[in-house]
Amino acid sequence: MIAQIRPAAFAQWTTQQQGRVPLVLDVRETWEHTTARIHAPDGAHAFDVLSMPMQEIPARLAELPSDRPLACLCHHGIRSQRVAQFLVHNGFDNVVNIAGGIDAWSAELDPSVPRY
Repeated sequence: MIAQIRPAAFAQWTTQQQGRVPLVLDVRETWEHTTARIHAPDGAHAFDVLSMPMQEIPARLAELPSDRPLACLCHHGIRSQRVAQFLVHNGFDNVVNIAGGIDAWSAELDPSVPRY
């Protein structure tokens, strides 16, 4: 079972990663990422963001760090859930899904992120 993290609880999750900086894997299409994106804040709850459309992940799996916490993100949380399951099946052990996706991120955490 893949853990579900609501955007409102994301900062708390980042602090539980024992000093490892999480990577948000944005699995949306390029046009979606151009339309709305999240940004890592400066400070204690920092994270990195990597945009990699869902269909590219199997071919680019070796580019993903297996030693970092991964949080998968899409528009509403459905595609990212499938990607998170794929990653766990392929040996990644610290993977969560951002429930509600970037839409919930905008609603719960950062209203400056456009909704579409």
